[in-house]
Amino acid sequence: MKERILETADRLFYLRGIRAVGVDTIAAEIGISKRTLYNHFPSKDALISAYLERRFVQPRASDKPPAEQILATFDSLERRFSAKDFRGCPFVNAVAEMGAEDRTVKKIAIAFKESRRLWFRDLLAQLGVAEPEALATQLALLVDGSIAQDLVRDDPAVARAAKEAATVLLANAGVKTGVSGPAPKRQRAK
Repeated sequence: MKERILETADRLFYLRGIRAVGVDTIAAEIGISKRTLYNHFPSKDALISAYLERRFVQPRASDKPPAEQILATFDSLERRFSAKDFRGCPFVNAVAEMGAEDRTVKKIAIAFKESRRLWFRDLLAQLGVAEPEALATQLALLVDGSIAQDLVRDDPAVARAAKEAATVLLANAGVKTGVSGPAPKRQRAK
């Protein structure tokens, strides 16, 4: 039952918003009483925390080269942006809805964002990049920026543009990616 409650809360919170969905709605969707829901989650805040913790998934271990793993992040984003149910980053959404003063939500969101940045940093360190901390932050900004752009523009191609920018950042750091950028524009002869 706890998993059913969490699955339903996850879907409704993500698609409709945390503030827009009450525990009454979640209980009714499952066909249980509020009391049953509260037996598993003592408060809506506890349910919100469990929802965010459920979304906190570490990247899978991979045998692919580090640069390929980094760039694959943007391919994954493009696929996710193409989904009809994409509504942005659940962690950013939660902080935006609940407010920065909600310390629990903010703490989980910061931990998630930092785990992604550290994942980039560790891959960059494997590549021998001179400043993996700074480049990891730049890559994380590209991820978050592409998510924001897709939400505004509803254009999954922004993930490709972010991937191209990431490729340039990696190349500038001396990383060979095996990805060729767009052909340089030729100037017209005068």
